[in-house]
Order: sequence, then C-alpha cells, then structure tokens
Amino acid sequence: MTATDSAPPLLQVTGLRKTYRTGGTEVVAVDGLSFSLRSGGALGIVGESGSGKTTTARMLIGLEHPDAGEILVQGEPLARSVRGRAARLARAKAVQIVFQDPYLSLDARIGIGATIDGVLRLHGSHDRAARARRVGELLAQVGLGEREAAALPRHLSGGQRQRAAIARALAVDPAVLVLDEAVSALDVSVQAQVLNLLSDIRRDTGIGLVFVSHDLAVVRYVCDEALVMYRGRTMEHRPVRELLASPQHPYTQLLLASVPHVGWDPDSISRRRRELDPLTGGGPSGV
Repeated sequence: MTATDSAPPLLQVTGLRKTYRTGGTEVVAVDGLSFSLRSGGALGIVGESGSGKTTTARMLIGLEHPDAGEILVQGEPLARSVRGRAARLARAKAVQIVFQDPYLSLDARIGIGATIDGVLRLHGSHDRAARARRVGELLAQVGLGEREAAALPRHLSGGQRQRAAIARALAVDPAVLVLDEAVSALDVSVQAQVLNLLSDIRRDTGIGLVFVSHDLAVVRYVCDEALVMYRGRTMEHRPVRELLASPQHPYTQLLLASVPHVGWDPDSISRRRRELDPLTGGGPSGV
C-alpha cells in the first residue's frame, strides 16, 4: 500500500439523503448516496435530468442541506450551516463549483482580472503586487493572458469565459472542484481544450474533481471512476473503463444505448426505459 493509498479520502460522502415536498407529496431527490474521492482523483456523477446529480452537487457546496448523511472534506465535516466571515471562507476553500453558465460566477460589470483579484483580496491577500502576480499565474494556468484579464466577460468567447470561471474557482486553492455540466454548452473542440486543462490541473495540484454530467463521453475523457444515478439512487459505481466496457445495471446499459449510433433504435430505447422502474425500485424521480 502506498502513502497515497493509506491517506484518508479527500472527500468522503456517506448516506446522503435529500427530500422535497411538492404539492403535499414527498419527492426523494437523493437517497443513500455514498462515495469517496482521493487526492488528485476525478469522479463522474452521471445521469439524466431528474436523476439527482445536480442536487448532489448543490449539497457538496452547501447550497442545499442534506436531510441525512455526512460530507467530510479532508477529514473535516462540511458544516450544515455557516455563520460569520471565517466560516464562509473556510467552506469556500473546501469546495468550489464551476457551473454550466460561467456568467453565474463572473461579474459582468468588471474585467476578468479584477474579478479574480477580488476573490484573492476577500481571502486575505492584502499585498496588491502579490495579488497581481497571482492573478497572472491563475490566468496563465487556464491559458488566458493580459488581454483576457482586462476584458469584460461578454467580450470573451464561451470557452474563454469558462476558463476564467475555472481560474476564479482555483483562486482560493480549494480541496475539491465540482463541475456541474461545465462543458455541455461548449463546442466539441472547445470542450476538449477545457477537459485537457482540467486533467492538467488535477495532475499538477492534487485537487479532486467531481464531474456532474449527462455525457458519458465527457466522463470517459476526464474521470477515473463513474457513479451512475437514477431517481436519486446509485445504480452502479465502478472505474470508468470497466463501467463503459461492461455495464452491469440495465440503466447504465440504457444510457450507453441511448447515444445515437449506427443501428440506433429509438423505439427500443423507449420500451426499455418503461421497463426500468421495477428494476430500480420505482419511486419519485430525483432532481
């Protein structure tokens, strides 16, 4: 066993459950979710809309509070609620998120460099020259330069904006980076650039990635393991190559079969989908 193998997980999730009440009906969004992530690891959480993967991402960053279960980051519980500036900053350093829409994390009124500078200042960097150097380093890390640093978000391409959002998230040196459909709105060539960037970052920094996606091709490219969710539950959790080469659960098989290919039969896919509930225990769908 290596030192890395014997180290505690970077992220440990145990028994997460989240329910909502809609019109007097309880909807189970996430039910008994457990997984771990090592330093420098990358886990893909895969599922269709309504599978519970986005609710999971929101719990990991504290936007939603689980009804049950525990989230540990570097062995420390992720607080269910935070009060005060110090607690908020500590949570931000534990887990950051990159959304599908980079505008959610970039201030449309100021340049990219100023946005990142503000994050550094908020987290205690009071030396202006040191902050400027760090802004340059972060932008260089994601393949952006002085021109992009001075630009407003609307003057950048979609891929550049997403790179800037990643740089902003990395500014606090988080232990874990959650990416919620972070490349799904990008052109395929730009997707590849951003995925290569993420692979380089986790190799160089040891950051852990949780990649939330409906796209198995993206997960195959960047992740070591994949966890397949359906109606809030884990259907399968295995190394990516094994899971894609030999899917064991009918839902995983359906996800793979749903990707258009030669001989693709949409009617067969629809029939198999209707047959899923008895195999998964049915129940309300996740969020």
